[in-house]
Amino acid sequence: MNAPRPHKVIYDTDPGIDDAMALYFALAHPAIDVVGITTTFGNVTMEQAAVNALYLTAIAGRNVPVTRGVATPWCKPPEAPPAHIHGSDGLGNLPHHAAASNQLDPRSSAQFIVDMARAQPGEITLVAVGPLGNLSLALKLEPRLPQLLREVVIMGGTITEPGNVSPVAEANIWNDPHAADQVFAAGWRLTMVGLDVTHRVVLPVSLFKKIADRHQHVATDTLHHAVGFYANHYGGVHPHVAEIHGCFGHDVLAFIYLVNPELFTLERGRIRVATDGLAQGQTMMRRKGVADYPQAGWGDDTPLTQVCMQVQAEACKAVLETALMGPWLTP
Repeated sequence: MNAPRPHKVIYDTDPGIDDAMALYFALAHPAIDVVGITTTFGNVTMEQAAVNALYLTAIAGRNVPVTRGVATPWCKPPEAPPAHIHGSDGLGNLPHHAAASNQLDPRSSAQFIVDMARAQPGEITLVAVGPLGNLSLALKLEPRLPQLLREVVIMGGTITEPGNVSPVAEANIWNDPHAADQVFAAGWRLTMVGLDVTHRVVLPVSLFKKIADRHQHVATDTLHHAVGFYANHYGGVHPHVAEIHGCFGHDVLAFIYLVNPELFTLERGRIRVATDGLAQGQTMMRRKGVADYPQAGWGDDTPLTQVCMQVQAEACKAVLETALMGPWLTP
């Protein structure tokens, strides 16, 4: 029997330490074929995000197309990147950089998404782990995009778990709530992997040391360093994370869902995003079949989103370890 074809993925990202973790998982996993990386602002500036994507792929021995995307939110004022979480360079303030020569694709991120979807209709999955401006702009360029992409998986948002930038909002959605609301209303096959599950998966730095020791490679050394920085931040905020000197596996969970959806419990509902006020960035899900809410926007014309509400955390850790311990790097 022939093995199933790998998922062809465009990775929309703002790397970022957990973004780097997710990228290397995607490059390592045999069921994922990363056909492009579209970058945006968020954990770092858009320019730094592109630099990081080029660097991370180059040191891993891969030459994946990388594009630059939107640099600011659609409507709200831009904010400084969270250097205290990801470092000023987004990778935990790397002490040195290896030589790297990968070059940018000249297209914008939105145009790249549209071009790839038109060229391979029904084949491309888009995994978005940052603010959603690139996807929102791509929709403006090609309104048929929900029919052209195979599916969209978003790391962002929260339904019942407290937010990480406000009591109700997760950072990626909060960074560009207008774009996010457009994306949730667009009508594609959409799955949200948010804080409801990512806060259940705590990854110890010792795991990444084990991976680095296994490979003896600049890519896994870089990831180990970055995750250590990330863990120092989370340890100062969450005592249970500090106990194991670890960090949340936010972005990598989007890819683990893609290849092992059976590890997640899903709920379907209609999602809208609060675009201003104290609830800015909140992902609100219509969870009951109430047909007569007095406020517009909750009708059956709003598409359904699959939301990951529970996760088998230990099994996810095992999937991550198996992929990154495998033979995905050349000396």
